[in-house]
Amino acid sequence: MNKNFIFIGLASLVIVLLLAWLWGPAIHLLWIVVPLIVLGVRDSLQTEHTLLKNFPVIGRGRWYMETLRPFMRQYFVESDTHAEPIRRQYRTLVHNRSQNVQDTIPFGSKVNMYAIGYEWIPHSIAALDASEIDPQIRVKVGGPDCHKPYHSSILNISGMSYGAISPNAVRALNQGARLGGFAHNTGEGSITPYHLEGGGDLIWQIGTGYFGCRTEDGRFDPGKFREKSLLDRVKMIEIKLSQGAKPGHGGLLPASKNNAEVAEIRGVTAHTTVHSPSMHSTFNSPLQLMQFIKQLRELSEGKPIGFKLCIGKRSEFLALCKAMNKTGIKPDFITVDGGEGGTGAAPLEYCDSIGMPLIEALAFATDCLTGFNLKKDIKVIASGKVFNAAHVVKNLSLGADICHSARGMMFALGCVQALQCNKNTCPTGIATQDPNLYRALDVANKKERIKNFHNETLKNVVEILSAIGIRHTAELNRVNVYRRVSETEIKRFDEIYPYVKEGELLTPPYPTRYEPEMVQARAERF
Repeated sequence: MNKNFIFIGLASLVIVLLLAWLWGPAIHLLWIVVPLIVLGVRDSLQTEHTLLKNFPVIGRGRWYMETLRPFMRQYFVESDTHAEPIRRQYRTLVHNRSQNVQDTIPFGSKVNMYAIGYEWIPHSIAALDASEIDPQIRVKVGGPDCHKPYHSSILNISGMSYGAISPNAVRALNQGARLGGFAHNTGEGSITPYHLEGGGDLIWQIGTGYFGCRTEDGRFDPGKFREKSLLDRVKMIEIKLSQGAKPGHGGLLPASKNNAEVAEIRGVTAHTTVHSPSMHSTFNSPLQLMQFIKQLRELSEGKPIGFKLCIGKRSEFLALCKAMNKTGIKPDFITVDGGEGGTGAAPLEYCDSIGMPLIEALAFATDCLTGFNLKKDIKVIASGKVFNAAHVVKNLSLGADICHSARGMMFALGCVQALQCNKNTCPTGIATQDPNLYRALDVANKKERIKNFHNETLKNVVEILSAIGIRHTAELNRVNVYRRVSETEIKRFDEIYPYVKEGELLTPPYPTRYEPEMVQARAERF
């Protein structure tokens, strides 16, 4: 046992007893001293932490400071423009717009416009009056084989599953989507009563676990899928191949969040950690994926079918394009999730080091579709760190047609970036299944915030379009964004990410930058 602690502990006890002899009320100090001595004895005897063994009791201060560090940094240290994972300026903007309070800033930009990587949108002297532009910009999703196309807003709620987020969070998101006239992606946790009671349009996401349409052994159940897909609220169906936060890893629902209701909806065992497989059991090649798309389209009676992925191997996305051409079966949309995507629980290696970032992924995906002469029938959805109108415009300029936002919508719900998403202890009642926490999330208030954030963001998209001098997002292209690539050089996006000509990837010779992957890509295998 630590000799210094023995000396200090005994000395403290003696001092308290002497004080009590001289002044009786001092005996109450024993309620403090004795527990500290007991704690110190425990620290001295344990073998797990050397620091505690050498410095009993006071060594615990390190863990307390580590616990407080993220909060102290967020509130007292970090700047508005360099905080991670999400800048404070973006969090503040979303909070302000969701509450319809002043969102202007005083005294100019806080961004260093001469830093490498700074991006901007060029305005036009011949700017338009914003009143000339439709404030509710819609995009038709549905190719030639789709019998029930959906006219989508250019900004929707990205996939967040019930289970990962609370019932009140789902209610608020869906009711906000209904009020604002946009869509709500269910996430892979399936459709729940909370999605349906709000009346908002749904994008039903089907993940590798086939939650909501699975057999007892976890395989795809066509009958269950058909039943849910024909619900009027379901407007689009999205096959989730991978997600940006942990591509190739599969989803994870902690046991603490997997209560009886969540388990029943998903078709799994309650109070167990649920691991989604890393890949689908229904198909294992690009050609089989196209057949699965065809099957879902038939079962849903012609609703838009698409898939979501974080791009990894470029050759595999090219293989998907080859399979589309070979079979004549095309998805109605493709959701491109950037490697910077977020989730409540993912290993650090996957968050930081796996998956193509959104900007490069968008440029590559849209160029591949153009090169195979597919883009005209397939809408591209950008998913990843969309918090303001400039983010929307930049993504659409690269080639996307629609944007989806998850963390932006979470901030609109009241998220304070407490970083407790994976612990079922979210203090704002969003990423938790603890009723003591989520009861405080007022649905009536938060649904208005969701609607406000969406509508204010679209309002500012319209303002940017008017400043550029165009009337619809379909007119955006890569000449509409500049980036500083060195201290003395700037380039447009079309110079950094040069376009592929329509049909250029159908026959050789292929562009040099695509040649290696085009040789590797096979429609018969990933």
